[in-house]
Amino acid sequence: MRTHFCGLVDEALLGQTVTVCGWADVARNLGGLCFIDLRDHEGIVQIVAEPSDGAQGSANAAVVAAAAGIHYEDCLRITGVVRRRQAVNAKIKTGQIEIVATQIEVLNRAEPLPFHAHENPGEDIRLKYRYLDLRRPQMQQMMRTRIKLVQALRRWLDARGFQDIETPILTKATPEGARDFLVPARMHEGEFYALPQSPQLFKQLLMMAGFDRYYQIARCFRDEALRADRQLEFTQLDMEFAWVSERDVQDCVEAMIRDVFGEVMGVELADPFPRLTYAEAMRRYGSDKPDLRIDLELIDIAAIVKACEFKVFTDWANRADGRVVALRVPGAATLSRKQLDELAAHAGKFGAKGLAWMKVDDAAKGREGVNSPIAKFLDEAALGAIVSATGAQSGDLLLFGAGVYRTCSEFMGAVRLKVARDLGLVANAWKPLWVTDFPMFEWDEEQQRYMALHHPFTAPAVDDEADLRANAGSAVSRGYDMVLNGNEIGGGSIRIHRSAMQSAVFDLLGIGREEAQLKFGFLLEALRYGAPPHGGIAFGIDRIAALMAGTESIRDVIAFPKTTTAQCPLTGAPSPIPDAQLAEVHVAVREKARP
Repeated sequence: MRTHFCGLVDEALLGQTVTVCGWADVARNLGGLCFIDLRDHEGIVQIVAEPSDGAQGSANAAVVAAAAGIHYEDCLRITGVVRRRQAVNAKIKTGQIEIVATQIEVLNRAEPLPFHAHENPGEDIRLKYRYLDLRRPQMQQMMRTRIKLVQALRRWLDARGFQDIETPILTKATPEGARDFLVPARMHEGEFYALPQSPQLFKQLLMMAGFDRYYQIARCFRDEALRADRQLEFTQLDMEFAWVSERDVQDCVEAMIRDVFGEVMGVELADPFPRLTYAEAMRRYGSDKPDLRIDLELIDIAAIVKACEFKVFTDWANRADGRVVALRVPGAATLSRKQLDELAAHAGKFGAKGLAWMKVDDAAKGREGVNSPIAKFLDEAALGAIVSATGAQSGDLLLFGAGVYRTCSEFMGAVRLKVARDLGLVANAWKPLWVTDFPMFEWDEEQQRYMALHHPFTAPAVDDEADLRANAGSAVSRGYDMVLNGNEIGGGSIRIHRSAMQSAVFDLLGIGREEAQLKFGFLLEALRYGAPPHGGIAFGIDRIAALMAGTESIRDVIAFPKTTTAQCPLTGAPSPIPDAQLAEVHVAVREKARP
């Protein structure tokens, strides 16, 4: 139907007859001389329909008439001769040439569209007419970035002996059953499959089966609240290695990410990536996925304020589980009270009871050189020590947080991100790192039990089950995350490869023997038959593609995403199911409870 793509017609084709297909991006009728910008997924080429006084006059008149009747987004097939363009357009690849039309065929007329391809309507409209949204050049570019990413990953892995193996989509529900999507089993009344949150257990079983290096571009499902970087269904690069330590996995996938970013983006990432322990990341940045493009750090000042008259500081400074920190923001003493209140409100979303501040107008003048509601509670020595510890200079702003160690760290980490973004303190760079040595468990006050910080199959740093049981609260895991510009793009761990240790972890997580046997009996049995040490990692394809494409929402790099209300405006999913169809799978829907 066509000989060339619109965006690939170039000067090498001068004088040749070509046939192109696409949509009318712009149509201009200049009174007998018509121009059409024809667009396909490769780009735009200018079509010219012009009158002629030669032998082709009547034929050209028909072409001009056809061109004059073209409307926006009409679907066209055009044949013509390539010639050099007089008015060069350096903004497009085909800007040196144009096609003089000899035949214009309208393949399909387009009715008036709900929005223009060069507009950016609201997300509900975009997702309802997603097929039109995806025609837009910027969306085409973002989706092509994702395609290049996946292609580059596959090439890299295939070249190094990784084996692409598919794992089941219909599987068994996990302990976190409320987050599983359940599928009724028609042939087994009253029983259900679950859609996988990840291929975790199957990839571990593949290591036990001797496949050594596995990967899969896997579709995963999680029934949870959505936001800009979360979807009900998502795609991850899943990887697993046998006979490895943490560093073996990390060194391999770090090289992969470095090479892929170089190929797809022309970006040279650090070699090697810097490394932080979880404890250090929380202490310095208030986050387990710190954005290293921001050159701001939290400074502990508990030792300075233990005996001051500001009760909020002294209370938390003298508690074993407390923390008091300062954040220096260079040049920010000009922030208004309204802006400071906005920062305090932001901190409140993350658990802060308040956010104290101090403007350092003149660092050399001591108390007289600062402006702060809390200055009166600090003696000269404490003020000087705080200024010295933070390295504050004249014109700087100090922000203070106090509270339970983790809560204080997290809300000050959130403040660090917001103030840096608001003031343009985020460097234009790519800053990857590894975060390692995560806690094995975290205590859930509501359920009064431990929860796995990564997942129940992550190995602890200790080899002895008795040691783990005795020191569960302080146990460190063999987990690791890869972080890029404040985003966790990959997470993994060395796995438990002995049945006794796996049983001990289940027990600490409140998963009793009967439940463990019911849900994970196959895994515990497999671990008894010579399971090798193994580990792996999973990378979020959607998140990496969004970073590469320069968008904050992963919905921009997913062809047909759900809204934040977990709906598909295009198809109307989710939707009610007829009673007869429900009866086939032995399911009844309860009526909604009335308020």
